[in-house]
Amino acid sequence: MSLAELKKHVGSKKLLLGADRTLKNLKKGELKEIFLSSNTAENVKEDIETISKKFNVKIYKLDITSEEMGVVVKKPFSVSVASLQK
Repeated sequence: MSLAELKKHVGSKKLLLGADRTLKNLKKGELKEIFLSSNTAENVKEDIETISKKFNVKIYKLDITSEEMGVVVKKPFSVSVASLQK
């Protein structure tokens, strides 16, 4: 379901790519969902999980690598973290 949810928002202006943009918007309380690839760095994953609890943001841990996630979001590069703004 979470992969389908990510695919549904490809091309949307509400879809953010990258850990930095996700963390920045997460700290502002502007996100509703976060998508993590299976090989997201542990320190990034821990930061996102800790902050998301404060803002009650749903996290989807996908069974695809960052390379595959890049293909799903139609980018020519790896994407380990994607998020959806409110």
